[in-house]
Amino acid sequence: MGLLSGKVGLIVGVANERSYAWHIAKSLSEHGATCAFTHLPGEKNERRTRRALESLNLQDSWCYPLEASSDEQIDAAFNAYGEKFDKMHFLIHSIAFADREYLQHGKFITTPRAAYLSAIDISAYTLLGMARRAHPMMQRSGGGSILCMSYYGAEKVVPGYNVMGVAKSALESTARYLASELGADKIRVNSISGGFLRTLASSAVAGTDSIAEHNAQRSPLRRNVEGGDVGNTATFLVSDLSAGITGETIYVDCGVNTIGV
Repeated sequence: MGLLSGKVGLIVGVANERSYAWHIAKSLSEHGATCAFTHLPGEKNERRTRRALESLNLQDSWCYPLEASSDEQIDAAFNAYGEKFDKMHFLIHSIAFADREYLQHGKFITTPRAAYLSAIDISAYTLLGMARRAHPMMQRSGGGSILCMSYYGAEKVVPGYNVMGVAKSALESTARYLASELGADKIRVNSISGGFLRTLASSAVAGTDSIAEHNAQRSPLRRNVEGGDVGNTATFLVSDLSAGITGETIYVDCGVNTIGV
């Protein structure tokens, strides 16, 4: 029996084998969970996501297109999930977006209204929108665990992270308010603040080339975080072993957030 045997849920955000969502899918499935997935609309995006899943031997997994900026598409994805599965024990929100033009040193002050609001919408509001759709299914399942992915730039200034840091701050706050409202239904909501990992998303931020080396030198564990570290933490937070944890931001960054200089 695996730690997550009998649990089923939805993972949003598998882009390729380097994404945190991929590492989470790997750990959850290895511990017995049944994972369903979404992908960005379009054949190219579907192929990319399915290739990533094939590397986990999950090529036959349920996978549905989703453009998260559209309430209609969120409705369609969750309705389709509900037709396929009668329960939802977990929801993994691992998506974010900001216009890379403004993810440059000294560019935060130039961020226009549209780019600012778009970052908040995709990176933070979608957690609320998806949680609202997941809520009734998790109620019927006897409770559940909702996880979102954050980064230390939500709390401290990381040069170049800019509007994405603002959006991640909103994401963490959204998770706390959801945790407060959904707790009565035995639904837990937590954020994982993962350390710097080279992904499609992180490549959009200027100046990240030096972060990995810098973190390896200054972290208490004297290494960089690995995707598996976050994946295993997600498994713990989805499992019943974390039944008393909600509304928290869990740092998985080899201790980088504890160091002042």
